Amino acid sequence: MPKMKTRRSAAKRFKVTGTGEFKRAQAFKKHILEKKSPARKRALRKAALVSKSDHDRVVKMLPYA
Repeated sequence: MPKMKTRRSAAKRFKVTGTGEFKRAQAFKKHILEKKSPARKRALRKAALVSKSDHDRVVKMLPYA
């Protein structure tokens, strides 16, 4: 059986935590920042976890993670 290929776009977006969950970046932080409050922009810096409903799809994209 040949090795499975990792989806490189997903490998650049997700990192695995010690408990097997996936960290991801927050959306809405790239542009149109003038109207967003400083507190909101600070909160968007922090990483979030992939939801349980999307977890299985990320596992398929990252077979060796």
